[in-house]
Amino acid sequence: MNGIRVIVRGGGDIATGTIYHLYQCGFQVLILECAQPTAIRRKVAFCEAVYDGTATVEGVCCRRISDLSECDSVWVNGELPLLIDPAGDAIPEFQPSALVDAILAKQNLGTNRSMAPLTIALGPGFTAGEDVDAVIETMRGHNLGRIIRQGSALPNTGVPGLIAGESARRVIHAPASGEIRNLADISDLVQEGEVIARIGETPVYASLTGVLRGIIRDGFPVQQGLKIADIDPRKEQQKNCFTISDKARCIAGSVGEVIFHDLSR
Repeated sequence: MNGIRVIVRGGGDIATGTIYHLYQCGFQVLILECAQPTAIRRKVAFCEAVYDGTATVEGVCCRRISDLSECDSVWVNGELPLLIDPAGDAIPEFQPSALVDAILAKQNLGTNRSMAPLTIALGPGFTAGEDVDAVIETMRGHNLGRIIRQGSALPNTGVPGLIAGESARRVIHAPASGEIRNLADISDLVQEGEVIARIGETPVYASLTGVLRGIIRDGFPVQQGLKIADIDPRKEQQKNCFTISDKARCIAGSVGEVIFHDLSR
């Protein structure tokens, strides 16, 4: 599969699992991102290269580029190129063999089957056979990672998956609008009720006791209601803050299966 080009739209933590997997399989992957990604699990999200120039996840480096002409040199160095291109303007010139929509916006922001010979989307908002060729189920449970060739993924429930008996309380949303100032960092052990950040003068409290698995970038201008943090109640899981999740790896394997199956035919 060397030399086969794949575009992945989105570089958040779930997308990063797929990107990492395709990189390890030898594909030439290009990541397309927006100008201000809002990843929470920033230690395992290639989209952080938008802000920092580079982002390394499990030993693989992603490098922000400004033009498609830079892709070859980045690949030669064993790295992943990332281009800020939320509209996908570079897709016709790049001519990918496959395109993966991993934005996880719970709706289709413009991906269609004309963008590549093979198109895949993660999660709800797409209909396989109409918008894209295949949809991958992203909801935790028995069907996580299931490949859908006709129809759609399960609708978004708005309720986070259950971990160690906790669901909705794991996720923290901004209690106000403004610039966030973080008082805790990813992988910190936090106590329920502890102030982990401030948005202006408004405190952000830890919703439960556990490991701060993710928190939005310090200084980011947030809107009230935006997801800004994620706590894992399993205190012994600190190291997981720096590795791709089981969910992301499961989804990645399904994306790889579709690409290998369809492009080898």
